[in-house]
Amino acid sequence: MVDEYSLDLISHSEAHTRRFGAKLGELLQGGDVICLAGELGAGKTCFAQGIGRGLGIEGPVTSPSFTLINEYRQERARLPFYHVDLYRLGEAKETLTLGLEEYFYGEGVCVVEWADRAPAALPAEHLWIELRYINETRRGLLMNAVGNRYEELLREFNEVASQQGNEVTRQ
Repeated sequence: MVDEYSLDLISHSEAHTRRFGAKLGELLQGGDVICLAGELGAGKTCFAQGIGRGLGIEGPVTSPSFTLINEYRQERARLPFYHVDLYRLGEAKETLTLGLEEYFYGEGVCVVEWADRAPAALPAEHLWIELRYINETRRGLLMNAVGNRYEELLREFNEVASQQGNEVTRQ
C-alpha cells in the first residue's frame, strides 16, 4: 500500500538501483537501519552497494551471505557501514546469537538484507524497502517509513529523487 509514509520507485538498471542507494546513503545518519526484502535477484545487494558508496565506502561492498555481517569502517567514510544478510538463517531465533543490537543501536548505518526472515529482531523504527523484479533490467522499490526519523528521511529522499527526474509514484 502506498501512502504518505511510502514511496514507490522504478529502477531501470543495476547502476540506477545503485544510484538510488547512493542518494539514500548520503542522507543517512548514525543509528539508521535500512531493511531490504525481495526475491533473489531483485537488487538488494546492488542497493546496499549504493548505500555504501553514498556513505563514502571505498572498494567493493559484497553480500555477507556466508559471514552474515560485513563491517566497513574506513577513515574517509562518513559513518561506519554494517551490512547484514539473513538469507542463510535457519530460524528467526538464530538472530539472537548475532548481537544485532550492537549494530542497530551503534554509531553506524545498518543495512539488513532478507530482513523479512527475522522481523521480530528488527528495531521498531526503520526504513523498509521491498525490491521487486519487473523485468530483466527494471526493478520496483517500495519504500515504507516506520517512525518519525524515517518519515523525515523518506521526505528528503523523495525531494532528491524527484529533482533528478526519477520515476516516483504516490497513489
